[in-house]
This record gives sequence, structure tokens and C-alpha cells, in this order.
Amino acid sequence: MGSILWFRNGLRLHDNPSLLRAVEDKSGPLFPIFVFDGETDGSTVAGYNRMRYMLEALDDLDGQFRKHGGRLFMLRGKPEVIFKRLWEHFGIRRLCFEQDCEPTSKARDERVRGACRVLGVHVYEHVAHTLWDPANVVVANGGIPPLTYEMFLHTVGIIGDPPRPVADADLTDVKFVELPASFYEEFQVFEKAPKPDALGVYLEGEDIRMIRWVGGETAAMRQMQHRLATEYETFCRGSYLPTHGNPDLLGPPVSLSPALRFGCLSVRRFYWALQDLYHQVHQGRLSATHFITGQLIWREYFYTMAINNPQYGQMAGNPICLDIPWKQPQGDELQRWKEGRTGFPFIDAAMRQLRLEGWLHHVLRNTVASFLTRGTLWLSWEHGLQHFLKYLLDADLSVCAGNWMWVSSSAFEALLDSGECACPVRLGQRLEPSGRYVRRYVPELTGIPDEYIYEPWKAPLDVQTRAGCIIGKDYPAPVVDHVACAHQNRNAMEELRRILEKAPHCCPSSEEEIRQFMWLDQSDISSVVS
Repeated sequence: MGSILWFRNGLRLHDNPSLLRAVEDKSGPLFPIFVFDGETDGSTVAGYNRMRYMLEALDDLDGQFRKHGGRLFMLRGKPEVIFKRLWEHFGIRRLCFEQDCEPTSKARDERVRGACRVLGVHVYEHVAHTLWDPANVVVANGGIPPLTYEMFLHTVGIIGDPPRPVADADLTDVKFVELPASFYEEFQVFEKAPKPDALGVYLEGEDIRMIRWVGGETAAMRQMQHRLATEYETFCRGSYLPTHGNPDLLGPPVSLSPALRFGCLSVRRFYWALQDLYHQVHQGRLSATHFITGQLIWREYFYTMAINNPQYGQMAGNPICLDIPWKQPQGDELQRWKEGRTGFPFIDAAMRQLRLEGWLHHVLRNTVASFLTRGTLWLSWEHGLQHFLKYLLDADLSVCAGNWMWVSSSAFEALLDSGECACPVRLGQRLEPSGRYVRRYVPELTGIPDEYIYEPWKAPLDVQTRAGCIIGKDYPAPVVDHVACAHQNRNAMEELRRILEKAPHCCPSSEEEIRQFMWLDQSDISSVVS
């Protein structure tokens, strides 16, 4: 007898029910395994920063197992073939893993289950990457996904609170053994976590980052404590979501979403830590509701919407996505958006930060997504999704595609109004009037005075000359006339809305929900550059 603990997401030891199941019988060996198969590791789509973060998480996990006399086996190959070889050599009878509810993972997991049925290996799948099992939410909603966020809240309210984290596994007396020599002949076995280059993922340009994200459970637990300290201060002031109203675009980010995406931090551990902290501060006088964990609940909602939808990451054949007639990219406008050369400094700073660091504050994500789609360029959200899946540390298909469909109005026809888009000039002026964020990532504009930093094309030529930045030469002129595009897009959305008036579809529950999701206040909602 023996057990395989197959890591995909869930790169941690705490709150790991699969690990508990794998070590409950210590008579046989435990094989903690991660397989580089091009799917699980994301090497077919992931960029350098994303891949490095995941590999650091694997290195941290390997280090923790080594403290107990074992190691994390990291192999390149097909999971079902590797597991069959372990069965042949060691008589493995148990395969344990955390549920991966991404629609793209279904075929891989079915192949593995099928192989295990033939071999007589028992498969134990545990839900721990989400607060609720998305499949159970669908069942509780009558067999279909909740079409609105409000309905989702109603459904999980019926199900009840998510489970609390499970106890840490006791690795004392767990039997660890080495792989036989034949494995090293048949598969590529890494003695330690490889570098991205070894997987064919290379750094683009220089490694220049203002913010260095570190992957792994150890770093994630430390970051969670810092985040809880921030939340404690906010709760004591009678507020919540500390960066929502006035996000800090220059300070170190407090988000834990990369750690949650790779499962370095248990979402249940974080959720209940926030809930318990809120109750501790207010001693039950105020209901915590879902507001204090709003971003976690949105994450759950998108996982649920994707669970039975293999076309979730595209427009064609996607039952929840509107077939909006996006235009084809003209000239190099899509490439300029990707590279941060649109001529709109707030957009360009964000897009360059994304490529350099793998991170964007959510208000910036919504702004660049709006700009690409219904706000300005009128290009399909699918372009943006693929770009984010490559560069964004915390991107996975379900949540990332859900956000793109939401912001582009592709799954929420009540938002078919370009007047609800974030203005790329006014939003920057409100959130960061000094222009320091722009100057950090768009150094060409360093000398441009504050009053022109978000609209450098309006600076007189002598001002541009003194700043050493001639628009159209040292920094690009705007890729399009934003005012004209915004009016044109608004008319297109109005026409679509008339067509869809009687069509049932996903939609926001209220205007307040729109503002909370988009991180906007009333002054930000304008499609016209002044």
C-alpha cells in the first residue's frame, strides 16, 4: 500500500484534506508529486513572472517535505503514465488530490481517473481550492449556475457557511522512499525546482521590477499576517476593504490573490481569519455579511459560472456570453495596448507594470480592460484574456475570463452603456494626481508637468521640449481619438441593448454592485476626456 499526493493547485501543507487522507495510513510510502505536463504547470501559456512564482512555491513545498525526510517529486511527463509506473513498482493503491474546478482541467482529470479505475487505485478528490464546491452550488440552484451575483449569494446562503480549515497533517513517522532508477530513465526528474528557462519560458527584456512577488506557502502565511493587521486597523475604524475607495497604486500591494490562485494560502483559512477578526473587533454587534470578503465571493461566483462550461474562455459557443460584434484589430493598436504604447499614460503605465511585475491593482485591471473593449478600442475581451493569462500572477481561466466578460459587458447586458466606463484620464487624475505612478512605469514622461501628465498631447510644444519628451516622437500620440470612440461605442451598446431587452441573461443586481466591482465612484464614470 502507498499513496500519491498529486499537487496541482493547493501548493501548501496547511488546510490540505488531500494530505490528511494520504497520510492516514502510514504503513505504505507517501509520494508527493508535481507533474510538469504543459497543462498543470501552465508552461504553454504562462509568462516568466507567473512561472517563476509557481516554481518558487514548489521549491518552498519541497523544502518543507525535506524537513520531514521526504521531498516533492517533480517530474515531466503524463500524470497517468507516471502514476501507472508507481503502481507497478510500489503497489500504490491511493491517489489524493485537491479539486481543480477549471473547465480546462476536466479532460486531464478524467484521463487520470480512468487509468486509476483500470489499475484498481482509489481516487480521493477534496474540495479546498474554493469555499464551496461549485458543483453543489449549481445543484442547490436547481441544476443551473446562478445567473446573477445576488442569486449566487442567495444560493450559498441556503447551503450555509463554508467549511472551516482542517487540522494540519502530522508528518511524523510518514514513510518516504526514493524513486527507482527506471524513473530517471523514462521521465525527466528534477532534483530541485527548475528555473523557468528549463521549461522553455524566458524573460522578456531586462528583469526590472519595482515589486518582487515571492511564491510559496511560507511567504503567503507571512503576507496574510500583514494583511490581517491592515484589516484590523480598518475594522477598528468601522470600515472594510481598505484599498477600495482610495487604492494605493504606489505602495506595496496587500493582495493575497497570487497565493490564493496557486493555493499557497488556503482560501478557507483567509476567509475565516477575516470573519473571526471582524467579529472579534465588533464583538458580534455588527454582522460581517459578505462585504468584508467580497473579492473572495466574486472568485467563488466565477468558478461556479465556469464549472460546466467548456467554452467559458471564449465568445463562440459560450452560453453566458453575448455575441458582441467586436471589430478586428486595426494596424498595431492591439500590440500598442499590450506593450503600453497607447499614448494614454494611465493605460500605458498599467500595461507596463503588468509585463514587468505580473501584477495590477484591480482598479487598473478594470480600467485597461474597459479601454480595450467597450470603452475605447472596441476589441474582443478574448485578446485581453490571453494577455492576462500569460502575464498576470493570479490569473486563472475561470476568474480572469469572468472579470473580462463582466467589464466588457459580454455577460451582463445591464452594463451595455459606455458611459459607465472608467475614463483613462479622469480616473488617473483622481486616484494619483501627482503622476508618480505614471512616471514610475513610463519614464519618458518624467519631465512632463503634473497638469499634463495624464494628457501629454495637450502640453504646448515648448513644454514638451523642456521636458525632453516630444509627443509622437519620444512618447506616442494617442492611438485613437478617445472622445470619438467613446461616443461611437456608446451608440453601439445602445443598439445592442434594444436587441437584448427581452433576452434573459446574466446581469448585475444593482448599480451599487457595478460601482463596487469596477472600484469606481461617481466622479470616475465618464467616457469623455475633458
